Amino acid sequence: MAYSIDEYVPGTIYIVEYGIRFGGMDLFSRMTIVRLNDGKLWLHSPCKLDALLKSEIDQLGEVAYIIAPGNFHHLHVSDLQADYPNAETFLCPGLEKKRADLSFDWILGNRPDPRWALDFEQVVIQGTRIMNEVAFLHKPTRTLILVDLLENIGDNYTHEAGLLLKFWWKVVFHMWNTPKPAPEYQLGWGNKEIVRKGLEKILSWEFERIIIAHGNLIEMDAKAVAAKAWQNVLKA
Repeated sequence: MAYSIDEYVPGTIYIVEYGIRFGGMDLFSRMTIVRLNDGKLWLHSPCKLDALLKSEIDQLGEVAYIIAPGNFHHLHVSDLQADYPNAETFLCPGLEKKRADLSFDWILGNRPDPRWALDFEQVVIQGTRIMNEVAFLHKPTRTLILVDLLENIGDNYTHEAGLLLKFWWKVVFHMWNTPKPAPEYQLGWGNKEIVRKGLEKILSWEFERIIIAHGNLIEMDAKAVAAKAWQNVLKA
């Protein structure tokens, strides 16, 4: 299937939705593309590119950074490295061990790379047992960019949800129509005190919308939605 770029914030943020299969379920994920203040492109949670999609990206600017923001969001990094051999690759902490075969330039931390410090704040969510990720705030547009810390799938999901997905989201995790962290987070928070510090850091940022990997974007009352979704950890 061919995928195309949607301009989300004019001239600045672009998203690409692409299909994946995980745990026997068909669902969609997102790649986020940000044009930095210097005009270079920052690709977050990359998908595999066909010729048309690569052409569309190339028209936006020079791809300088490939970001693998979570330990479940790395499958197509090597494909992007082949497409853009001069781009630098940044990995979520832990991926360098999980994907020892994957070449990279840097490990993401709690401080943004100086080359995008004008564009982003970031924090590593630590203390969890199964999932890890790095959250980003795009400061100029007040956009929070996550992968799995929030998922938003329900009756208004913009794609068809299969029976297995509905079963897990409705019956097991009670997150149908209710934005919550990915099931893997809920099953393995680990040290909630450490996790809470990361979530509190995110909530200290000023953001108006949330780009997530799975489910509908959160564009109303974004901070309140996030705080409610994380309340079990924040109150622990």
